[in-house]
Amino acid sequence: MIVVADSGSSKTDWLVALPEQPPASFRTDGLNPYFLSDKEIVKVIQSQAHDLLKYADEITEIYFFGAGCSSPDRHEIVSNALTQLFPGAFISVDSDLLGSAYATCGNEKGLCCVLGTGSNISYFDGTDVHAGRYGLGYVLGDEGSGTWLGKVLITDFLYGNMPDDIAAQFYDTYKLDKETVIKNVYQKPKANSYLAAFSKFLYQVRDTAYGQQVINNGLLEFIETNIKAYPQYHKYKCNFIGSIAFVFAAELSALCEKDGISVGKIIRQPINDLLTYILKRERKLSASG
Repeated sequence: MIVVADSGSSKTDWLVALPEQPPASFRTDGLNPYFLSDKEIVKVIQSQAHDLLKYADEITEIYFFGAGCSSPDRHEIVSNALTQLFPGAFISVDSDLLGSAYATCGNEKGLCCVLGTGSNISYFDGTDVHAGRYGLGYVLGDEGSGTWLGKVLITDFLYGNMPDDIAAQFYDTYKLDKETVIKNVYQKPKANSYLAAFSKFLYQVRDTAYGQQVINNGLLEFIETNIKAYPQYHKYKCNFIGSIAFVFAAELSALCEKDGISVGKIIRQPINDLLTYILKRERKLSASG
């Protein structure tokens, strides 16, 4: 039995490939090894994925693709946690960028962009991901992401830079004050997820001049900083994954078109396409072996 997991900073989607029936899906909090130890990852899975653990004895392979899994030591944190819960399974841990590339590019060359809670970009040569200088996280980077957009909304609100009617709507929605924001951003864990949650407000004001300004500025920041940094960006399909890319696909596609960027897939989450890719790959390997 094969399991595929796609983990971002906010959530982790799990799919279990069941024989002769649709895959079983589960969701837990994000399992980023930059923020969580192996023991903390185990606790999250144990507390939030009881039904997944019912398959523990039958699971033979786990393919985990996660934010923060870009180095061997971070791979080890996740691998150690999963080994404790699924001791009989082969476990593979890779970056969310590789998972996104498999889900969007398949075996074709292309650019793969992540625009969700955080943001990132990589070039996929059909086999391997070549990470760029980006993916600096929510303090230094994450251009155009939910965290970036949420930060803009909060600072505009607190600085009094929102139009009055939108500021009133924002306050009615969140009842925010400076002290609450400071506490959640600087004193509590997962500040990136806290900030990203406010980006949902943009859906409510999408058709206003202010909403369009914030959305387009964020997406342009991503395009200018990330995509156009690749000298041959016009040569490849540019694929997008994540809630921000998916929900604001119309704005994103229009901005890309202006810059001559060829848009490929825009999907909200890679998990279904990722499982399809892994299963096809495993069938090919079995047939060739």
